[in-house]
Parts: sequence; structure tokens; C-alpha cells
Amino acid sequence: MVSELINANPVIYEKKERRVRSVPSAAADEYAVEPIDQQEIFDILSDPEHPYSLEELKVITEDAIEVDDGRGYVRVTFTPTVEHCSMATVIGLCLRVKLLRSLPSRYKVDIRVAPGSHATEAAVNKQLNDKERVAAALENPGLVDMVDECLSPSYE
Repeated sequence: MVSELINANPVIYEKKERRVRSVPSAAADEYAVEPIDQQEIFDILSDPEHPYSLEELKVITEDAIEVDDGRGYVRVTFTPTVEHCSMATVIGLCLRVKLLRSLPSRYKVDIRVAPGSHATEAAVNKQLNDKERVAAALENPGLVDMVDECLSPSYE
């Protein structure tokens, strides 16, 4: 966690109930693969500054996730809690890493800051969608630790 909070008193929202995805039984004749949808992408991720999930802070919502399973395309648009959030690139990196780790490699992932929600929106979007910059960021052990902490499941 960060020592000085950018948004010391964020608004906290309720989490939605999640459906459980069906898993084919071992006895099934054929393995049917369910298409990936918004809920598959919308998983609980922790905020890098607060002990809350990105859902509880409304940084991401299911409505802000576009999935085209047929074309192998996912776009996640997130909204930082404040327009000068210094953690915006870290949040975007957490989203990207989570998707890279969980989606099949055929998917193109696009991570964006919601239009008008961040002071340096264009720079953040460029950073989050540049493969070389993402790779360089993931070579920083401190940053990787922060990303891993955000991706760690929280058991409530």
C-alpha cells in the first residue's frame, strides 16, 4: 500500500452478487467452452491505495467492460476516484496483467481511462497499451509486487 493517500476518503459502494460459472463435469461427453463475458473479466481486484476492491470504489463496473469473444477482443475502461490519481497507471497495469494471466493468448486487450476522468488521460492510455512500456514496467520488482498484491484474492 502507498504511505500517502491521494484520495484519503473515497466513496465506497456495495459489491454485486456474482453468479457461479458452470463447469462441465468429468462425465460430460464433450467439453463445452462458455464464451467469455463481462462477468468473467469483472473479478475482484484490490485498489493499490485502499483495502477496498476496484468494484467497491466504482473504478471498474461491468458496464465499462466490452467483450467480443468471437473476435478475441476485450476493452476495459476504468475511472480513477480522482482526476489527478497517481495510481491510474498502476491500476491499469493490474487490469492488464490480470487479463494477460487469465485470458487465452488469442485475446487483444485494450485498457483505457474513461474519457475526461483523468488529468493525463492520453498519456496514461498510451502507457497502458504500449507493449514495450508494459514489459519494462513488469521488470521492476517493486511494481510487480504491487501488482501481485492488487491481484491477490481477498477473503472476507
